[in-house]
Amino acid sequence: MTTRAIVNIGELITNDPTVGDETLLGRLSNAAMVVNDQRVLWVGPGDQVPDADEQFDADGGAVIPGFVDSHTHLVFAGERSSEFEARMRGERYDGGGIGRTVAATREANRGVLHEATLRRVRELRASGVTTMEIKSGYDLTVDGEARLVSVAREFSDEVTFLGAHSLAPEYVNDRGRYLELVTGPMLDACARDARWIDVFCDRGAFDVDEARHVLEAGLRADLELRLHGNQLGDTGGVALAVELDAASVDHCTFVNDADLEALSNSNTVATLLPGAEFFTQSPYPSMRRFLDAGVTVALATDCNPGSSYVTSMPLILMLAMREMGATFDEALWAATCGGAQALRRDDIGHLSVGARADFCVLNAPRAVHLAYRPGGMVVERVFSAPH
Repeated sequence: MTTRAIVNIGELITNDPTVGDETLLGRLSNAAMVVNDQRVLWVGPGDQVPDADEQFDADGGAVIPGFVDSHTHLVFAGERSSEFEARMRGERYDGGGIGRTVAATREANRGVLHEATLRRVRELRASGVTTMEIKSGYDLTVDGEARLVSVAREFSDEVTFLGAHSLAPEYVNDRGRYLELVTGPMLDACARDARWIDVFCDRGAFDVDEARHVLEAGLRADLELRLHGNQLGDTGGVALAVELDAASVDHCTFVNDADLEALSNSNTVATLLPGAEFFTQSPYPSMRRFLDAGVTVALATDCNPGSSYVTSMPLILMLAMREMGATFDEALWAATCGGAQALRRDDIGHLSVGARADFCVLNAPRAVHLAYRPGGMVVERVFSAPH
């Protein structure tokens, strides 16, 4: 493989305290890095860089691990900007708009869905995202959900079956039959292309017993577990995620002290999604509260058409700092290493030797410019190892 030396790095964020300055982000100043097409081969001081086949001059810019966006809903058709306008006028969000996207997605052909997803993937990559999880959940029929996970698989290995996103319109008066569909034929049709199964366990969606039924069916189909929980109320989703050893419980807008203690003693990551609070004018969860309780936290965009049409991870960093009590270092770690842990991956989210060669070169001397200039084009170049 071709080797490439990244030289003249003003600030290298490794996320490995044993390599850098022993802080959370493992910073190295005046640094260099050597990679091949797949892996990081060497990191260290810029005046000690080994020979390589090629050089890339970072021109004094910072280098960070590629963002790991561990919660997105990228495969859909249609748009819901009118809901955004309504919310900005003070109308309350209750999740009911999902039906509009379901109708539009069912009408779209595969080519339309592929092109729409590609545009969103390109936007995320331009903001520095090198790994993204992608959910289904906007068709809610057997063939339709299978189509969505198949489209998602074209862009990511981290594909989630979310048939239990909402009740399909045909089953609004028969929850039991819809759950039988989700945990039977729909799951069978989607399991081949998915790694994960998810369920929206919250007020107006599925209760704890229903969510447990869905997730246990996923386990029997050899899928791993994720869970939407506690976005709209303190509704038991966090406790269920911990009970079932889910990789991540996402949203966590409303949590109690017992939830935090359970999370801190578990392998379940709390994935916070401040884009949803921003869009829905809901209260932000305190990231400081989670961190002080010893909970592992990830940050993700929750890119979706109704409640967080965000494709900028730098915006998420800024919101975490401005609204949720995180320091920049904590926010950046959560959007890289935290996201990797939410996907149970140890090869991404950091730049230790042996990690995937997924990283971003910034046109700024310090990584904090990502949050300092959230509307600016701070990411100069994105390098991503082939998947």
